[in-house]
Amino acid sequence: MFSGIVAEVGTVRDLVLGPEAASLTIEASAAFRDVTIGESIAVNGVCLTAVQREGSTFHVDVSPETLRATALGELCVGDGVNLERSLRLSDRIGGHLVSGHVDGVGTILEKQAEANAVHYLIRAPQALLRYLVPKGSVAVDGISLTVVACQSEAFQVTIIPHTAAVTTIGRKGNGATVNLECDMIGKYVERVLQARLEGEHEPEGGLTLALLRRHGLAE
Repeated sequence: MFSGIVAEVGTVRDLVLGPEAASLTIEASAAFRDVTIGESIAVNGVCLTAVQREGSTFHVDVSPETLRATALGELCVGDGVNLERSLRLSDRIGGHLVSGHVDGVGTILEKQAEANAVHYLIRAPQALLRYLVPKGSVAVDGISLTVVACQSEAFQVTIIPHTAAVTTIGRKGNGATVNLECDMIGKYVERVLQARLEGEHEPEGGLTLALLRRHGLAE
């Protein structure tokens, strides 16, 4: 479990990309020198397991499913990656609860500066957009951010100078891909409601307002 507060930006030092799987060697600062084998680390928001450590680097394997579901396959040697170690029970949760299980990949459509901030418009799959609400939380490349607005095919977040400086988001331009994880609370709520509705709707159809009204769960 993570909080979406990036500890630092590491550097990809080696990348072995196969047709179905991959492995990464990542260099990090002293804060990651005591990483233990088997420890979970969020890399651009993807929960990965450290399988080897040497000096200032650690090694992770990327499974076929992770490669399909995330943008990790687009990394190159020398790229920066957002890093966060898993939470301890005594840690402050400065962002929101993030599992590191990426829901899908989004694309930055537009960046617009306003005063000291930059608004990012990010296109997302329809299957994810239903979990996003204004003032709700979303993890973008592992960064806990607040949803500013939702559109039919995209959503907007605002990046302050500090976030742009200490994560990779400030380096990404229009057309860049980002890993997205929706707030897990919304997904659990939907699952509970689906159970209450006894599977009356098609799984791929999702919950609809009409369905909720039939069961007295909406005005």
